[in-house]
Amino acid sequence: MATTQDISRGMILKLDGSLYSVVEYGQNKTARAAAKVWAKLKGVDNNRSIEHTWNSGENIHPVRVEKKPYQFLYKDENGYNFMDNETFEQLSLAESLIDAPQFLKDGQEVSVLINTETDQPMSVELPDKIVMRVTYSEHGVKGDTATRTLKPATVESGATVMVPLFVNEGELIRVNTKLGEYVERVKE
Repeated sequence: MATTQDISRGMILKLDGSLYSVVEYGQNKTARAAAKVWAKLKGVDNNRSIEHTWNSGENIHPVRVEKKPYQFLYKDENGYNFMDNETFEQLSLAESLIDAPQFLKDGQEVSVLINTETDQPMSVELPDKIVMRVTYSEHGVKGDTATRTLKPATVESGATVMVPLFVNEGELIRVNTKLGEYVERVKE
């Protein structure tokens, strides 16, 4: 059985019948009271974010999770369809299980988190940073570089990303999928 000393960032815990991912954690010690362990938790099977506190050494219930590589195939009325890279089995998942569905493009590699107890997919994670081609962008005004001015650009997946004025249509850019922000221009 695991205790509060085993908590780590990214760990998935079962708490009150729901699954939560540990976003942040820490320990509070005072001179008179027993030490407490706190954690900020994000719901895996729900959209709730909570904070929870345990007494130090208290038992917790981690869930074993397996991260498997999948490939995004297409989207239809049933949801987003992925293929296991090893067994070639396909599965269809709802948009709510995907961390950044606006950045999915055909053939893209993703990681599917699977609960080993139930063999059910829990979520889909895109890589932290991906390379996308700009399909539409207005031209920047020459000389307007005194401030960090941004303009909207549409990438190949259809998502809109704010980019600097020097980025033009047809160029490759690196996008942070967690924040939905431009990182840098990529040379071909």
